[in-house]
Amino acid sequence: MNLDLNQFETIVAYKCLTDETYLASVVDYLQPAFFKQKDVRSVVSIISEFYEKRNQAPTLTEIKNYLTTPDLKEHFKAVVGSFTGIDKSFNKDELYENTETFLKERAVFHTLSKVVNSVGSEKADTAAILSQFEKACNVCLNYDIGLDIIPDVGRIITDLHAANPTISSGWKWLDEKLGGGFWQTGRAMYVFAGETNVGKSIFLGNIATSIASQNKTVLVVSLEMSEMMYAKRLCSNLTKIPIIRLKDESEILRAAMSDVASKTPNAKIIVKEFPPSTLTVNQLRAFIKKLTAKGIKIDAVVVDYINLLHSPIGNNSYERVKYSAEQLRALSYIFSCPFITATQLNRTGYGVGEPSLQAISESMALPNTADFMAGIWQDDTDRQLGVIKMGLMKNRFGPNFGSTGMRIDYSTLTVTEDDTVTKTEAGASALSVLTALAR
Repeated sequence: MNLDLNQFETIVAYKCLTDETYLASVVDYLQPAFFKQKDVRSVVSIISEFYEKRNQAPTLTEIKNYLTTPDLKEHFKAVVGSFTGIDKSFNKDELYENTETFLKERAVFHTLSKVVNSVGSEKADTAAILSQFEKACNVCLNYDIGLDIIPDVGRIITDLHAANPTISSGWKWLDEKLGGGFWQTGRAMYVFAGETNVGKSIFLGNIATSIASQNKTVLVVSLEMSEMMYAKRLCSNLTKIPIIRLKDESEILRAAMSDVASKTPNAKIIVKEFPPSTLTVNQLRAFIKKLTAKGIKIDAVVVDYINLLHSPIGNNSYERVKYSAEQLRALSYIFSCPFITATQLNRTGYGVGEPSLQAISESMALPNTADFMAGIWQDDTDRQLGVIKMGLMKNRFGPNFGSTGMRIDYSTLTVTEDDTVTKTEAGASALSVLTALAR
Protein backbone atom coordinates (compact mmCIF):
# COMPACT_ATOMS: atom_id res chain seq x y z
CA MET A 1 0.00 0.00 0.00
CA ASN A 2 1.41 3.37 -1.03
CA LEU A 3 1.73 6.02 1.64
CA ASP A 4 0.09 9.41 1.11
CA LEU A 5 3.20 11.45 1.86
CA ASN A 6 1.44 14.82 1.86
CA GLN A 7 -1.10 13.68 4.43
CA PHE A 8 1.61 12.01 6.48
CA GLU A 9 3.38 15.36 6.87
CA THR A 10 0.67 16.38 9.34
CA ILE A 11 1.12 13.16 11.34
CA VAL A 12 4.87 13.75 11.58
CA ALA A 13 4.29 17.30 12.82
CA TYR A 14 1.72 16.11 15.38
CA LYS A 15 3.99 13.39 16.78
CA CYS A 16 6.99 15.74 16.91
CA LEU A 17 4.91 18.18 18.99
CA THR A 18 3.37 15.62 21.33
CA ASP A 19 5.83 12.72 21.62
CA GLU A 20 9.41 13.54 22.60
CA THR A 21 10.53 9.92 22.13
CA TYR A 22 9.30 10.03 18.54
CA LEU A 23 10.97 13.40 17.99
CA ALA A 24 14.30 12.09 19.32
CA SER A 25 14.06 9.12 16.92
CA VAL A 26 13.47 11.22 13.79
CA VAL A 27 15.13 14.56 14.44
CA ASP A 28 18.48 13.54 12.96
CA TYR A 29 16.78 12.83 9.64
CA LEU A 30 14.29 15.71 9.56
CA GLN A 31 14.81 18.51 7.12
CA PRO A 32 12.25 21.30 6.64
CA ALA A 33 12.69 20.88 2.87
CA PHE A 34 11.08 17.43 3.14
CA PHE A 35 7.71 19.09 3.82
CA LYS A 36 5.75 20.48 0.89
CA GLN A 37 3.09 22.13 3.06
CA LYS A 38 4.39 25.55 4.00
CA ASP A 39 2.58 25.54 7.36
CA VAL A 40 4.04 22.20 8.40
CA ARG A 41 7.48 23.14 7.10
CA SER A 42 7.58 26.23 9.30
CA VAL A 43 6.50 24.38 12.45
CA VAL A 44 8.91 21.46 11.89
CA SER A 45 11.72 23.95 11.33
CA ILE A 46 11.02 25.55 14.72
CA ILE A 47 10.86 22.20 16.50
CA SER A 48 14.09 20.95 14.89
CA GLU A 49 15.94 24.19 15.66
CA PHE A 50 14.84 24.12 19.30
CA TYR A 51 15.76 20.45 19.77
CA GLU A 52 19.18 20.98 18.21
CA LYS A 53 19.88 23.80 20.68
CA ARG A 54 18.29 22.38 23.84
CA ASN A 55 18.25 18.63 23.21
CA GLN A 56 14.62 18.42 24.25
CA ALA A 57 11.20 19.05 22.75
CA PRO A 58 9.82 22.59 23.05
CA THR A 59 6.78 23.30 25.22
CA LEU A 60 3.79 25.19 23.83
CA THR A 61 5.02 28.37 25.52
CA GLU A 62 8.50 27.96 24.07
CA ILE A 63 7.11 27.45 20.58
CA LYS A 64 5.06 30.63 20.91
CA ASN A 65 8.28 32.51 21.65
CA TYR A 66 9.53 31.47 18.21
CA LEU A 67 6.39 32.72 16.45
CA THR A 68 7.86 36.14 15.85
CA THR A 69 5.89 37.09 12.74
CA PRO A 70 2.19 37.04 11.80
CA ASP A 71 2.95 34.47 9.09
CA LEU A 72 4.56 32.07 11.57
CA LYS A 73 1.60 32.46 13.93
CA GLU A 74 -0.79 31.64 11.10
CA HIS A 75 1.28 28.64 10.07
CA PHE A 76 1.26 27.26 13.61
CA LYS A 77 -2.49 27.87 13.99
CA ALA A 78 -3.18 26.07 10.70
CA VAL A 79 -1.05 23.07 11.65
CA VAL A 80 -2.64 22.69 15.10
CA GLY A 81 -6.08 23.03 13.49
CA SER A 82 -5.28 20.19 11.09
CA PHE A 83 -4.67 17.83 14.03
CA THR A 84 -8.42 17.50 14.64
CA GLY A 85 -8.72 15.30 11.58
CA ILE A 86 -6.07 12.83 12.75
CA ASP A 87 -6.92 9.43 14.23
CA LYS A 88 -4.54 9.49 17.18
CA SER A 89 -4.68 5.75 18.01
CA PHE A 90 -1.43 4.93 16.23
CA ASN A 91 -0.05 1.42 15.91
CA LYS A 92 3.57 1.93 16.97
CA ASP A 93 5.11 -0.48 14.46
CA GLU A 94 3.06 0.97 11.62
CA LEU A 95 3.88 4.53 12.66
CA TYR A 96 7.63 4.00 12.66
CA GLU A 97 7.61 1.98 9.44
CA ASN A 98 5.58 4.68 7.68
CA THR A 99 7.83 7.42 9.10
CA GLU A 100 10.88 5.59 7.79
CA THR A 101 9.25 5.31 4.36
CA PHE A 102 8.31 9.00 4.42
CA LEU A 103 11.83 10.12 5.36
CA LYS A 104 13.51 7.88 2.77
CA GLU A 105 11.26 8.90 -0.11
CA ARG A 106 11.45 12.59 0.70
CA ALA A 107 15.22 12.39 1.23
CA VAL A 108 15.72 10.70 -2.13
CA PHE A 109 13.48 13.22 -3.89
CA HIS A 110 15.21 16.14 -2.15
CA THR A 111 18.65 14.78 -3.05
CA LEU A 112 17.60 14.24 -6.66
CA SER A 113 16.30 17.80 -6.86
CA LYS A 114 19.59 19.18 -5.52
CA VAL A 115 21.88 17.28 -7.88
CA VAL A 116 19.85 17.30 -11.09
CA ASN A 117 21.38 20.58 -12.24
CA SER A 118 24.94 19.47 -11.52
CA VAL A 119 24.83 16.04 -13.15
CA GLY A 120 25.53 17.43 -16.60
CA SER A 121 28.42 19.53 -15.38
CA GLU A 122 32.01 18.34 -15.80
CA LYS A 123 32.64 19.59 -12.27
CA ALA A 124 29.93 17.39 -10.76
CA ASP A 125 31.25 15.59 -7.67
CA THR A 126 29.87 12.12 -8.35
CA ALA A 127 31.30 10.73 -5.11
CA ALA A 128 29.47 13.39 -3.11
CA ILE A 129 26.27 12.70 -5.05
CA LEU A 130 26.56 8.97 -4.35
CA SER A 131 27.17 9.74 -0.68
CA GLN A 132 24.02 11.86 -0.54
CA PHE A 133 21.89 9.11 -2.07
CA GLU A 134 23.38 6.48 0.25
CA LYS A 135 22.62 8.69 3.23
CA ALA A 136 19.07 9.14 1.98
CA CYS A 137 18.58 5.38 1.75
CA ASN A 138 20.14 4.64 5.14
CA VAL A 139 17.36 6.06 7.29
CA CYS A 140 16.71 3.60 10.10
CA LEU A 141 14.35 4.17 13.03
CA ASN A 142 14.95 1.68 15.85
CA TYR A 143 12.74 2.17 18.89
CA ASP A 144 13.40 -1.16 20.64
CA ILE A 145 14.35 -0.30 24.26
CA GLY A 146 16.76 -3.23 24.45
CA LEU A 147 17.17 -5.90 27.14
CA ASP A 148 16.46 -5.08 30.79
CA ILE A 149 18.73 -7.70 32.36
CA ILE A 150 17.15 -7.87 35.84
CA PRO A 151 13.50 -8.68 34.99
CA ASP A 152 14.57 -10.40 31.78
CA VAL A 153 17.10 -12.72 33.44
CA GLY A 154 15.00 -15.68 32.29
CA ARG A 155 15.78 -14.79 28.68
CA ILE A 156 19.48 -14.64 29.54
CA ILE A 157 19.38 -18.07 31.21
CA THR A 158 17.54 -19.53 28.23
CA ASP A 159 20.20 -18.13 25.92
CA LEU A 160 22.99 -19.52 28.12
CA HIS A 161 21.55 -23.01 27.75
CA ALA A 162 20.73 -22.65 24.08
CA ALA A 163 23.08 -24.06 21.49
CA ASN A 164 24.81 -21.24 19.63
CA PRO A 165 24.92 -22.40 16.01
CA THR A 166 28.32 -21.98 14.41
CA ILE A 167 30.01 -22.69 11.09
CA SER A 168 33.35 -24.44 11.33
CA SER A 169 36.35 -22.59 9.93
CA GLY A 170 37.84 -25.94 8.97
CA TRP A 171 40.57 -25.64 11.61
CA LYS A 172 40.02 -27.14 15.05
CA TRP A 173 42.40 -24.71 16.79
CA LEU A 174 40.59 -21.66 15.43
CA ASP A 175 37.14 -23.12 16.11
CA GLU A 176 38.07 -23.62 19.76
CA LYS A 177 39.17 -19.99 20.05
CA LEU A 178 35.90 -18.85 18.43
CA GLY A 179 33.71 -20.98 20.66
CA GLY A 180 32.83 -23.42 17.90
CA GLY A 181 33.41 -21.42 14.74
CA PHE A 182 31.92 -18.44 12.94
CA TRP A 183 28.56 -17.37 14.32
CA GLN A 184 25.96 -18.81 11.96
CA THR A 185 23.46 -16.03 12.73
CA GLY A 186 25.95 -13.29 11.86
CA ARG A 187 26.32 -10.10 13.88
CA ALA A 188 30.06 -10.47 13.60
CA MET A 189 32.93 -9.59 11.28
CA TYR A 190 36.14 -11.64 11.17
CA VAL A 191 39.40 -10.22 9.80
CA PHE A 192 42.71 -11.86 8.88
CA ALA A 193 45.71 -9.54 8.67
CA GLY A 194 49.01 -10.11 6.93
CA GLU A 195 51.68 -8.50 4.81
CA THR A 196 51.56 -8.60 1.00
CA ASN A 197 51.77 -12.09 -0.53
CA VAL A 198 51.73 -13.90 2.80
CA GLY A 199 48.60 -15.83 1.92
CA LYS A 200 45.55 -13.82 3.01
CA SER A 201 43.55 -14.83 -0.06
CA ILE A 202 44.63 -18.45 0.46
CA PHE A 203 43.23 -18.36 3.98
CA LEU A 204 39.97 -16.82 2.78
CA GLY A 205 39.70 -19.39 0.00
CA ASN A 206 40.20 -22.26 2.46
CA ILE A 207 37.49 -20.81 4.68
CA ALA A 208 35.12 -20.53 1.71
CA THR A 209 35.62 -24.16 0.67
CA SER A 210 35.31 -25.34 4.27
CA ILE A 211 31.97 -23.57 4.64
CA ALA A 212 30.74 -25.04 1.35
CA SER A 213 31.82 -28.52 2.47
CA GLN A 214 29.30 -28.14 5.29
CA ASN A 215 26.54 -28.04 2.67
CA LYS A 216 26.24 -24.28 2.88
CA THR A 217 26.30 -21.34 0.48
CA VAL A 218 29.16 -18.87 0.60
CA LEU A 219 29.58 -15.70 -1.44
CA VAL A 220 33.16 -14.79 -2.30
CA VAL A 221 33.56 -11.14 -3.32
CA SER A 222 36.85 -10.64 -5.14
CA LEU A 223 38.21 -7.11 -5.40
CA GLU A 224 41.66 -8.13 -6.54
CA MET A 225 41.52 -11.34 -8.60
CA SER A 226 39.32 -12.22 -11.55
CA GLU A 227 36.38 -14.54 -10.99
CA MET A 228 37.97 -17.24 -13.13
CA MET A 229 41.31 -17.07 -11.33
CA TYR A 230 39.58 -17.30 -7.96
CA ALA A 231 37.38 -20.13 -9.22
CA LYS A 232 40.40 -22.17 -10.37
CA ARG A 233 42.06 -21.76 -6.99
CA LEU A 234 38.90 -22.85 -5.19
CA CYS A 235 38.46 -25.84 -7.51
CA SER A 236 42.01 -26.95 -6.80
CA ASN A 237 41.42 -26.55 -3.09
CA LEU A 238 38.16 -28.54 -3.21
CA THR A 239 39.42 -31.39 -5.39
CA LYS A 240 43.10 -31.40 -4.36
CA ILE A 241 44.10 -31.38 -8.02
CA PRO A 242 47.16 -29.09 -8.35
CA ILE A 243 46.35 -25.82 -10.10
CA ILE A 244 48.96 -26.39 -12.81
CA ARG A 245 47.31 -29.74 -13.67
CA LEU A 246 43.70 -28.56 -13.82
CA LYS A 247 43.89 -27.93 -17.56
CA ASP A 248 45.29 -31.38 -18.34
CA GLU A 249 42.94 -33.17 -15.97
CA SER A 250 39.67 -31.45 -16.87
CA GLU A 251 37.68 -34.70 -16.88
CA ILE A 252 39.05 -35.66 -13.47
CA LEU A 253 38.13 -32.16 -12.31
CA ARG A 254 34.61 -32.55 -13.67
CA ALA A 255 34.17 -35.90 -11.92
CA ALA A 256 35.63 -34.57 -8.67
CA MET A 257 33.30 -31.56 -8.66
CA SER A 258 30.37 -33.86 -9.43
CA ASP A 259 31.35 -35.91 -6.40
CA VAL A 260 31.42 -32.74 -4.28
CA ALA A 261 27.94 -31.87 -5.54
CA SER A 262 26.56 -35.32 -4.68
CA LYS A 263 27.97 -35.18 -1.14
CA THR A 264 26.85 -31.61 -0.49
CA PRO A 265 23.82 -31.02 -2.76
CA ASN A 266 22.95 -27.66 -1.22
CA ALA A 267 26.48 -26.26 -1.29
CA LYS A 268 27.31 -23.22 -3.41
CA ILE A 269 30.40 -21.09 -3.79
CA ILE A 270 29.44 -17.97 -5.70
CA VAL A 271 32.42 -15.92 -6.84
CA LYS A 272 31.70 -12.34 -7.86
CA GLU A 273 34.40 -10.00 -9.10
CA PHE A 274 34.27 -6.21 -8.79
CA PRO A 275 37.00 -3.77 -9.85
CA PRO A 276 39.06 -2.58 -6.87
CA SER A 277 37.97 0.62 -5.13
CA THR A 278 34.65 0.80 -7.01
CA LEU A 279 32.29 -1.31 -4.88
CA THR A 280 30.60 0.39 -1.94
CA VAL A 281 29.10 -1.52 0.95
CA ASN A 282 25.64 -0.36 -0.12
CA GLN A 283 26.23 -1.76 -3.60
CA LEU A 284 27.34 -5.05 -2.03
CA ARG A 285 24.16 -5.00 0.01
CA ALA A 286 22.11 -4.53 -3.17
CA PHE A 287 23.94 -7.41 -4.87
CA ILE A 288 23.26 -9.78 -1.97
CA LYS A 289 19.61 -8.75 -2.05
CA LYS A 290 19.52 -9.74 -5.72
CA LEU A 291 20.82 -13.17 -4.80
CA THR A 292 18.25 -13.59 -2.04
CA ALA A 293 15.52 -12.46 -4.43
CA LYS A 294 16.56 -15.38 -6.66
CA GLY A 295 16.02 -17.74 -3.73
CA ILE A 296 19.72 -18.05 -2.78
CA LYS A 297 20.21 -17.97 0.99
CA ILE A 298 23.74 -16.82 1.77
CA ASP A 299 25.29 -18.54 4.80
CA ALA A 300 28.57 -16.58 4.82
CA VAL A 301 30.23 -13.77 2.88
CA VAL A 302 33.97 -13.60 2.19
CA VAL A 303 35.30 -10.22 1.03
CA ASP A 304 38.81 -10.22 -0.43
CA TYR A 305 39.60 -7.69 0.90
CA ILE A 306 38.07 -4.83 2.94
CA ASN A 307 40.62 -2.12 2.10
CA LEU A 308 39.67 -2.39 -1.59
CA LEU A 309 36.06 -1.42 -0.94
CA HIS A 310 35.13 2.10 -2.02
CA SER A 311 33.90 4.48 0.64
CA PRO A 312 31.98 7.59 -0.46
CA ILE A 313 32.41 8.99 3.04
CA GLY A 314 35.69 10.11 4.61
CA ASN A 315 38.45 12.61 3.92
CA ASN A 316 41.32 10.21 4.60
CA SER A 317 42.11 6.51 4.75
CA TYR A 318 41.25 6.27 8.45
CA GLU A 319 37.74 7.66 7.93
CA ARG A 320 37.13 5.67 4.74
CA VAL A 321 38.18 2.33 6.24
CA LYS A 322 36.23 3.15 9.41
CA TYR A 323 33.06 3.72 7.39
CA SER A 324 33.57 0.57 5.30
CA ALA A 325 34.27 -1.56 8.37
CA GLU A 326 31.22 -0.33 10.26
CA GLN A 327 28.93 -0.72 7.27
CA LEU A 328 30.29 -4.17 6.36
CA ARG A 329 29.77 -5.39 9.90
CA ALA A 330 26.24 -3.99 9.79
CA LEU A 331 25.52 -6.25 6.81
CA SER A 332 26.18 -9.25 9.05
CA TYR A 333 23.13 -8.11 11.04
CA ILE A 334 21.01 -7.46 7.98
CA PHE A 335 21.70 -10.80 6.29
CA SER A 336 22.18 -12.85 9.49
CA CYS A 337 25.45 -14.44 8.43
CA PRO A 338 29.14 -13.97 9.23
CA PHE A 339 31.30 -11.64 7.12
CA ILE A 340 34.93 -12.69 6.76
CA THR A 341 37.60 -10.49 5.22
CA ALA A 342 41.28 -9.57 5.28
CA THR A 343 43.48 -6.52 5.59
CA GLN A 344 47.09 -5.47 5.07
CA LEU A 345 49.77 -4.87 7.65
CA ASN A 346 51.74 -1.65 7.56
CA ARG A 347 55.55 -1.54 7.32
CA THR A 348 56.02 -2.08 11.04
CA GLY A 349 54.34 -5.47 10.68
CA TYR A 350 56.55 -6.74 7.84
CA GLY A 351 58.96 -9.50 8.75
CA VAL A 352 57.65 -9.54 12.32
CA GLY A 353 56.64 -12.73 14.08
CA GLU A 354 53.12 -12.51 15.53
CA PRO A 355 52.26 -8.91 14.54
CA SER A 356 50.17 -6.76 16.89
CA LEU A 357 47.12 -4.57 16.26
CA GLN A 358 49.42 -1.56 15.91
CA ALA A 359 50.65 -3.04 12.63
CA ILE A 360 47.23 -2.82 10.93
CA SER A 361 47.51 -0.57 7.89
CA GLU A 362 45.50 2.58 7.11
CA SER A 363 43.06 2.64 10.02
CA MET A 364 42.90 1.47 13.64
CA ALA A 365 39.14 1.80 13.22
CA LEU A 366 39.16 -1.63 11.57
CA PRO A 367 40.40 -3.56 14.64
CA ASN A 368 38.16 -1.38 16.78
CA THR A 369 35.16 -2.53 14.73
CA ALA A 370 36.04 -6.15 14.03
CA ASP A 371 34.86 -8.87 16.39
CA PHE A 372 37.84 -11.07 15.63
CA MET A 373 41.27 -10.46 14.15
CA ALA A 374 44.07 -12.91 13.48
CA GLY A 375 47.51 -12.18 12.12
CA ILE A 376 49.15 -14.52 9.62
CA TRP A 377 52.89 -14.49 8.96
CA GLN A 378 55.90 -16.42 7.70
CA ASP A 379 59.65 -16.08 7.81
CA ASP A 380 61.98 -17.26 5.04
CA THR A 381 62.39 -20.69 6.60
CA ASP A 382 58.62 -21.09 6.92
CA ARG A 383 58.17 -20.46 3.20
CA GLN A 384 60.73 -23.10 2.32
CA LEU A 385 59.13 -25.63 4.68
CA GLY A 386 55.55 -24.86 3.63
CA VAL A 387 54.60 -23.48 7.04
CA ILE A 388 52.31 -20.56 7.79
CA LYS A 389 51.48 -19.21 11.23
CA MET A 390 48.35 -17.65 12.68
CA GLY A 391 48.04 -15.73 15.93
CA LEU A 392 45.14 -14.05 17.69
CA MET A 393 45.10 -10.25 17.73
CA LYS A 394 41.56 -9.61 18.97
CA ASN A 395 38.78 -11.98 19.96
CA ARG A 396 35.37 -11.15 21.43
CA PHE A 397 34.46 -14.84 21.59
CA GLY A 398 37.23 -16.11 23.86
CA PRO A 399 40.94 -15.68 24.60
CA ASN A 400 42.71 -13.02 22.55
CA PHE A 401 46.15 -14.60 22.73
CA GLY A 402 47.83 -17.68 21.33
CA SER A 403 49.21 -18.81 18.00
CA THR A 404 49.53 -21.94 15.92
CA GLY A 405 51.56 -23.27 13.03
CA MET A 406 49.92 -24.76 9.94
CA ARG A 407 50.96 -26.51 6.75
CA ILE A 408 50.36 -24.90 3.38
CA ASP A 409 50.36 -26.91 0.16
CA TYR A 410 51.09 -24.36 -2.55
CA SER A 411 50.16 -26.77 -5.34
CA THR A 412 46.50 -26.79 -4.24
CA LEU A 413 46.61 -23.75 -1.91
CA THR A 414 45.37 -25.90 0.94
CA VAL A 415 46.04 -24.90 4.55
CA THR A 416 45.86 -27.73 7.08
CA GLU A 417 46.55 -28.14 10.77
CA ASP A 418 49.65 -30.07 11.76
CA ASP A 419 50.40 -30.66 15.43
CA THR A 420 54.05 -31.32 14.63
CA VAL A 421 54.45 -27.76 13.37
CA THR A 422 52.96 -26.25 16.53
CA LYS A 423 54.96 -28.59 18.76
CA THR A 424 58.14 -27.74 16.86
CA GLU A 425 57.42 -24.04 17.32
CA ALA A 426 56.80 -24.52 21.04
CA GLY A 427 59.98 -26.57 21.39
CA ALA A 428 62.02 -23.96 19.56
CA SER A 429 60.61 -21.26 21.80
CA ALA A 430 61.43 -23.22 24.95
CA LEU A 431 64.95 -23.92 23.67
CA SER A 432 65.55 -20.23 23.05
CA VAL A 433 64.49 -19.40 26.63
CA LEU A 434 66.79 -22.07 28.10
CA THR A 435 69.66 -20.87 25.95
CA ALA A 436 69.14 -17.30 27.11
CA LEU A 437 69.05 -18.35 30.79
CA ALA A 438 72.29 -20.34 30.40
CA ARG A 439 74.21 -17.32 29.18
